[in-house]
Amino acid sequence: MNQQLAGYAPTPVTARMENHGRAMLKVAMQSGQDLFARTGSMVAYEGFVQYEPNPPAVRQMASQWLTGEGAPLMKCTGDGLLYLADYGADVVVINLNNDALSVNGTNLLAFDAHLQWGVERVKGMAKFAGQGLFNVQISGTGWVAITSRGTPIVVDCGRGEDETYVDPDALVAWSPNLKVKGKRSFKASSMIGRGSGEAYQMAFSGQGIVVVQPSEDSTDRLRARG
Repeated sequence: MNQQLAGYAPTPVTARMENHGRAMLKVAMQSGQDLFARTGSMVAYEGFVQYEPNPPAVRQMASQWLTGEGAPLMKCTGDGLLYLADYGADVVVINLNNDALSVNGTNLLAFDAHLQWGVERVKGMAKFAGQGLFNVQISGTGWVAITSRGTPIVVDCGRGEDETYVDPDALVAWSPNLKVKGKRSFKASSMIGRGSGEAYQMAFSGQGIVVVQPSEDSTDRLRARG
């Protein structure tokens, strides 16, 4: 039996964050290199790792971070190997190098605690969503892990002058320097009788990337805030 399962055994550590299969994140934990992770995402760990739910840095954002958007975070500290997952979703590991990324809260799995982060208003979308839309923006040099419901596509918006349109329910992340605006439309579902079908897309332009998952999340992840 051990031989049959050998291919699933832990692999040697090669980076701070890396995939173990498509749906699991392996994090090399060291003292002084704390991590923020989605609460409840820990599936296993080796060594000595401690968890602090709702740490002060997260509580400071609580007034802006509604329960309906994104997920609470826990602070992870210690030495060892930490394994994280999110209900079998694909995990994408990103190494920021003095760069920034805007991520839907529900797609944020983990990131280095020393990175700068905050809840940001999505510019150009206020008239399409009342008081506006918000995402989590992360910047600096360090590691970030995001999730996708299926293998995502990364669209390079800098290859032409045409705008890139994305259904907000399929949007995972994007370069925050991109220009964003909204466009009203009708979903194809309206043609077969499932609701009014009225919806909008997010139009991106400029130099940067947009990460899109092949699934429309049923929850309203980009919601207006009071």
